[in-house]
Amino acid sequence: MHKIYSKTNNNKLLHIVNWLQSSENERHDIAPDDQFLQVATIASDKGKSYRAHKHIWKTPAYPQTIAQESWIVVRGSVKVYFYDTDDTLLEAHVIKQGDCSVTFEGGHSYEILEDNTLVYEYKTGPYYGQTLDKVFLDKS
Repeated sequence: MHKIYSKTNNNKLLHIVNWLQSSENERHDIAPDDQFLQVATIASDKGKSYRAHKHIWKTPAYPQTIAQESWIVVRGSVKVYFYDTDDTLLEAHVIKQGDCSVTFEGGHSYEILEDNTLVYEYKTGPYYGQTLDKVFLDKS
């Protein structure tokens, strides 16, 4: 797992890249507990089971939210560009089958590197549309 911190605020975790080979423990929490988007890997052997459960509605303890996003590569490869909160490029990484990227804050962009690439995208909701959810960075 690789954590990417802001250069303008060294204590602010913005992005994480988790490669498949770093996911061999039974349960490995990727996202810190204080983030909206919670991401973990779970590696299990045949016969392992998890108790039936459901999640309950609760009143949020925070006054505002941000859309956070994760991409998990199912097939192919993607180059991910990670930006700081001031829109400067921090790092770029290639993620492949089984790898994931997580963005808590700051910008990101994706470049598909192979035909027929398939990813799962997860983000916090509810989604109120593009104009209320994001601002495009001028990287022309």
